[in-house]
Amino acid sequence: MRVLIVEDEADLAETVRRAFVEDGFSVDVAADGESGLFNAQSWNYDAIVLDLMLPRMHGFDVLKKIRAKSTTPVLILTARDGLEDKLKGLNSGADDYLTKPFKLAELLARVRRWSGAPPESPRPASSWATSRSTRRRGSSGRRGSRSS
Repeated sequence: MRVLIVEDEADLAETVRRAFVEDGFSVDVAADGESGLFNAQSWNYDAIVLDLMLPRMHGFDVLKKIRAKSTTPVLILTARDGLEDKLKGLNSGADDYLTKPFKLAELLARVRRWSGAPPESPRPASSWATSRSTRRRGSSGRRGSRSS
């Protein structure tokens, strides 16, 4: 099963990528909205994990453009935890919405639900915590990268 992670925070992207790989997924990572959209429109994915606060193109804009051409399940993974943001994401075509901080086991379970992967994994329920004060970092200028 193949997953695209669109996340500009490098440490978080690597943690999520590693969790999916250990769970048997093939994973591509994009560090900004434009690269994420390019990957989403260029390859077939079983699921997309999409941050909202991205450099080069906001996550809501990425989602809108993905939905114009694809029904690939999209899970928004973001620090934006307000009800209005959640409703906007779900009403814009996201299949699910998970806020940071989150448990990796929960993220994997939500994505596994769409991918046809087995419903359970032996991974421990580790978590990823982000500080809202350090959440936004400038663009590192990285383009999307592909890894398996």
